[in-house]
Amino acid sequence: MEWLSAENVVAMVTAVLGIVASAVMVWYERRVPGRKRIGYRVQMDNPIGDDVRPGRANVRLGWFDEASGMADATFVLLRIENDGSHSIADSDYTAPELHGLTAVFADRTVRGVSVTQPSGSDHLLDHFTPVAGFGYEGNTLRIPRVPLNRGDHFKLLVLLSGGEVGSPIRITGGILGGEVRPNRSTTPDDKPPVFSKASQMITGLLTVCVLILTVLMVTRDDTRPPMGCEKGTLTVTGSTAFQPVMQEAAKKYQRDCPGSTITVDAHGSTAGVRELEARGQESKKGSPPVIALSDGPKPEGLPALRENRVAVSVFALVVNKDVPLTDLSLTEVRRLYEGRITNWKQLGGPDRPVLLVSRDANSGTRQVFQRRVLGRGEIANSSLDCVHKDDATAPVVRCELDSTEQVLNAVATLPGAIGYSELNLAEGHSGLRLPALDGHRPSVEELEHGGSDYPYREIEYAYTYGQPPADSLASSFLTYISRGSGQDIIRTHGHLPCGTPVGLRICGGR
Repeated sequence: MEWLSAENVVAMVTAVLGIVASAVMVWYERRVPGRKRIGYRVQMDNPIGDDVRPGRANVRLGWFDEASGMADATFVLLRIENDGSHSIADSDYTAPELHGLTAVFADRTVRGVSVTQPSGSDHLLDHFTPVAGFGYEGNTLRIPRVPLNRGDHFKLLVLLSGGEVGSPIRITGGILGGEVRPNRSTTPDDKPPVFSKASQMITGLLTVCVLILTVLMVTRDDTRPPMGCEKGTLTVTGSTAFQPVMQEAAKKYQRDCPGSTITVDAHGSTAGVRELEARGQESKKGSPPVIALSDGPKPEGLPALRENRVAVSVFALVVNKDVPLTDLSLTEVRRLYEGRITNWKQLGGPDRPVLLVSRDANSGTRQVFQRRVLGRGEIANSSLDCVHKDDATAPVVRCELDSTEQVLNAVATLPGAIGYSELNLAEGHSGLRLPALDGHRPSVEELEHGGSDYPYREIEYAYTYGQPPADSLASSFLTYISRGSGQDIIRTHGHLPCGTPVGLRICGGR
């Protein structure tokens, strides 16, 4: 029988083993508590002085030998990381004090501390300030409430005096729905743990099956390209909020499918849809090789554009950190953007004028905000610098900026400012608060679990001019992002793919 070929048998065995291994992992994930988890470990505890009791002093030269107070000094390097499966926000720390974690060095006194972080995580250092509770006293080091994405970490190099090398070091604190514990995960400084016999057997069987399948496939005379790959050129335009997703998806598609060239050139949802319409009308060969991403449905009067629902994006209001409001009602937000609330003290906040920082008219983020939150357009622009009124008759300062990053920077810098942004970009930005709307927090996780009626969200659409040919790069790339591996990329960027069960319900309900 043709289906009972060697390749198929090996593939079926590998699949069965993969399903069993996946089921075991699902069981483990459901059984193991603490999905939000901060782990810590001591990566170094070395003596500097010459009478650190059980320790053997290092060879010293220069300042270590000349400075006073170094006779019983020690260096400790602490690594603190998010080794759970969920991101941790500053609001997840449950300690009653201003800071989030407390490190206690038994029998030793803290003399100084230096903070380091991996490249690409410079924003973590913004949280290490005295205002955020960062400091030390006696044998205690106070660590601020640092937001950590999955896998994020930072290190603390602590100079101590007194006590013994190897004396107990403990970090305490609470995490909402999780825990703080000594880290059991492997770091680059450690040797990997020894596999159990069961793990070795499963890994060995899977490896043998994959090797056999690889040999069979390589020796076959089959020069067909990978399934779904197409060659050619394609332009992806439209939403700037969805641009990072498209850039990564295009990069991975081109890597997996040689001969394809995908250019991502985002100018805003409305501008992208209009460009697609113009290119389609000019094209004499049917559907042009262009995909336009839009935050929400296209404008009226463009019947030739064909929609594909790709993802659900969650957006958020952002306010300057000096405005201590954690929840706003839709009515209050609408009054703010109608110019009827001109000072934050009218909402129980500080005595500061309200500054409205908005996006330009082509922004899909703005259009979603107007459609899903305000139910109408925003008031007229009244300022170029977001600080001073150019129109003295305007009730409040309102300015428009060209990108989400500009909005986030302006709101974080200007006391009393409020704006809006894509959620995943706002979460990693310092100097901001993300208030809830009518008691619902902006959260993709809560939306996916069906427990949120958060209003500031929208479907991300991918538009083509008519139906692109089935063998075109445009058609293949659409399949890749809506039903293929591109869904994983969408999820890692903080969006909910429409192809998931919950995504299908939300995307199909519009």
